[in-house]
Amino acid sequence: MQEIISIIKAYQQAVTEGKKTALATVVHVEGSSYRRPGARMLITEDAEITGSISGGCLEGDAFRKALHVILSNKAMLVTYDTADEDDAKFGMGLGCQGVIQVLIEPLQGERGTAIIELLQKATASRQYASLVTFFSMSDKKAPQYGSCYLLTEKNETIGSLSVLSKDVIEEEARQVIAQRKSSFKKYEIGQQEIIVFTELIQPPVSLVVVGAGNDVIPVVKMAEMLGWQSTVLDGRPMYASRERFPMPSCQVFHSKADQILERVQIDARTVFVLMSHNYNYDLAVLKVLLNHPTTYIGVLGPHKKMKMMMDELTENGIELTDNQKEAIHGPVGLHIGAETAEEIAVSIIAEIQAKLTSTDTRPLKEKQDAIHRRADLVIESTSSTAI
Repeated sequence: MQEIISIIKAYQQAVTEGKKTALATVVHVEGSSYRRPGARMLITEDAEITGSISGGCLEGDAFRKALHVILSNKAMLVTYDTADEDDAKFGMGLGCQGVIQVLIEPLQGERGTAIIELLQKATASRQYASLVTFFSMSDKKAPQYGSCYLLTEKNETIGSLSVLSKDVIEEEARQVIAQRKSSFKKYEIGQQEIIVFTELIQPPVSLVVVGAGNDVIPVVKMAEMLGWQSTVLDGRPMYASRERFPMPSCQVFHSKADQILERVQIDARTVFVLMSHNYNYDLAVLKVLLNHPTTYIGVLGPHKKMKMMMDELTENGIELTDNQKEAIHGPVGLHIGAETAEEIAVSIIAEIQAKLTSTDTRPLKEKQDAIHRRADLVIESTSSTAI
């Protein structure tokens, strides 16, 4: 999400300065790669780059291809085979053992404006959306229709479809939102083969930190780097100040424990961390949160503090459901030997990321299969009717 927002800003700046641009998007991957489908990079005609499609190895060649796209004003699909032992001739030497399909689209004229409008709509509010992109791998000289349609969780649509039935595309887009997983489908339209990449666009993580002590600052800074949106709440006016948390995406509020939900909207991407260092304040907030479906509640402090909280809830006649127990993480964070505030922040942020992605947190070297699920990248063959 943060990458898309940065790309929109860079595009608007380029337009103001009269620069031509192109958008490179990873639309499919076979095997391993540094970035996954949906990774994007904006390239200006004078070599300014925003975003990335790899760890830095493909960007140089993609820039050269983007200049051709800008000059021809025609989209291009580029294939990078990083499993090829001769890939060193491109100056890459990736060793990623994957085949990466990158769609490069010109952003000039009405077509460019339409693509940016799709991205703007996808990031305009806190809701899931499906972004539809058409491309052809079998015939790279065939039209690359590119990013053309978007459906939001609230059934709002933007864009147009020149091929394939709108009903078919919208049904797939709804499935992607419902299943929270992007899809790839292949359609045979006469003599033409079209791959439809229906990409799940998720709202940014909303991190709510209860407490505004010094140890909260690195947590919010790291969240900012990840493109998360942060809200800091504290009952102490001297701590809950904008001067202490100047990060652009962070909101700071002075709030009583029983009033925090007046400042916060909870959705599936909202997570809480209780670190006020005030037992009663944290407990009061926890009681409020238990009345709402919450994905993650981290509680700073030792096991003893967490046990005291659970015992007190029981004494007050509050019995936690299995889902509530699953959501509460106390002590908060992964066990990485953290000591300093910065190390603790890494531990907390890493646990939240793992929770949101339902990821096993064991070392990658112990993982025997692929790092990313290959099944999620399978292109499903199907059929439809052109219009």
